[in-house]
Amino acid sequence: MSKLEEFRQVIDSNYVFKGESFLLGAPKFNGEALEDSYIRVPLKTMNRHGLVAGATGTGKTKSLQVIAEALSDASVSVVMLDIKGDLSGLAEPGAENKIIKERYSLMKIDYHPEGYPVELMTISNEPGVRLRATVTEFGPVLMSKILDLNDTQGGLVALIYKFCDDNHLPLVDLKDFIKVLQYIGDEGKVEIEKEYGKISSVSLGTILRKIIELQQQGADLFFGEPSFEVDDLMRTDAQGRGMINIIRVTDMQDRPKLFSTFLLQMLAELYATCPEEGDLDKPKLVLFIDEAHLIFQEASSALLQQIETVIKLIRSKGIGIFFCTQNPTDVPPAILSQLGFKLQHALRAFTAKDRKDIKSMAENFPYTEFYKTDELLTQMGTGEALFTCLNEKGLPTPLAYTLLISPRSRMDILNENEISALVQKSKLVAKYNQTIDRESAYEILSGKMERYAKEAELAQKQKELEKEQKEWEKRQPATYRRTSTRKQKSTIEQVLGSAAAKQAVRTISTSLVRGLFGMLK
Repeated sequence: MSKLEEFRQVIDSNYVFKGESFLLGAPKFNGEALEDSYIRVPLKTMNRHGLVAGATGTGKTKSLQVIAEALSDASVSVVMLDIKGDLSGLAEPGAENKIIKERYSLMKIDYHPEGYPVELMTISNEPGVRLRATVTEFGPVLMSKILDLNDTQGGLVALIYKFCDDNHLPLVDLKDFIKVLQYIGDEGKVEIEKEYGKISSVSLGTILRKIIELQQQGADLFFGEPSFEVDDLMRTDAQGRGMINIIRVTDMQDRPKLFSTFLLQMLAELYATCPEEGDLDKPKLVLFIDEAHLIFQEASSALLQQIETVIKLIRSKGIGIFFCTQNPTDVPPAILSQLGFKLQHALRAFTAKDRKDIKSMAENFPYTEFYKTDELLTQMGTGEALFTCLNEKGLPTPLAYTLLISPRSRMDILNENEISALVQKSKLVAKYNQTIDRESAYEILSGKMERYAKEAELAQKQKELEKEQKEWEKRQPATYRRTSTRKQKSTIEQVLGSAAAKQAVRTISTSLVRGLFGMLK
């Protein structure tokens, strides 16, 4: 058996599955695509998470489109975090060109342009459905991790949540949180310390500074109501295709703290809301995180640990998470080890360190006798990648050098008019794009603090009046004070010296004397 026949047999026996699967491309051997042999992906293991990596311009974004289209066709909902703003083309059909025609002819398959059901979403002022969450929904533990607080400060955050729960003070947005911090550090400090224990002013100041830092990255746009319901991410259209929810975060590159906050809250909410599903034939939802290095470069160790924990556990909810980045080393090893799906586009080796890193990365793939993996990583063209995934038994498939299919949707962005039309026909815009500002901790405590201020002002005025009275009396002449005293005494004397008073005294005296003599007799 020739090497080519042996390779074909390995591919055909390992990339055909019993359950549902989708086409990713055709295998290549000695630089040529094989006819009538295909690389397919089982839907059953798409909740085992994945990685799409490669240098700029190697076709990572188009690979994301291909996978999202296949999932939508299989009635699986998709969430895509669009950092660069180039995924919106999924909503419109693509157009066949010379390159696509040549690629599809090599694979002996037909190209059919098609648009997909897309919902544009945003956590800032971009056009789309507004995604929000309340401070209460984060909870004290997650909020402490996001703010990167130590144990003492985290305990104080837990106290704040407990105080607000006990006193029916809703924590909706960040101004609520700030107002509570101000209240327990001033007017309410004595009351709260009596019930909950001592409060450190230094810790309060640290927490306040951390919240202000978050506000400076635009977090006020994210915290608030109405809060987004994760069930609205898992919808299908009238044809049964899964909805592709594109969250436009093109302005998040310089605000990594807010980006991490949003992502972690979404993962936590998905995990808390979705029921345990076990092994499904296909996932309920797949989340794609483009430019994943933005999450990890600013994340604290506590935040990384939280992300790692969620990723380990969330697959049992039928949810898969895919990271897209330029270099696999952008993803922490503990998270990288959880990713069963690996689609590696070409890497560029410009320095000795780059070459060393590429050799190290090649060891992350299954061993193959058909390729020199480290060399191939720098030689692949655009739209080509090394691929391996987990089969239906949970075992890694053989490494395959793959010529990828092209997206059927538009490989370019929508213009402003198209985006506006897409947003206007959305049913979720009417549900989530009106801001609700109900009475919460800010309004309740503001009224309470205003009453305290008025009471304090009245008390101060009373003290000032009393002080002025005493000072005025001190400034009066001594003769005035003696005259005043004599006047008070002469009044008493005048009463006692009156004729009626004297007659009353004589009557009482006579009665006593008569009574006394009567007894003697």
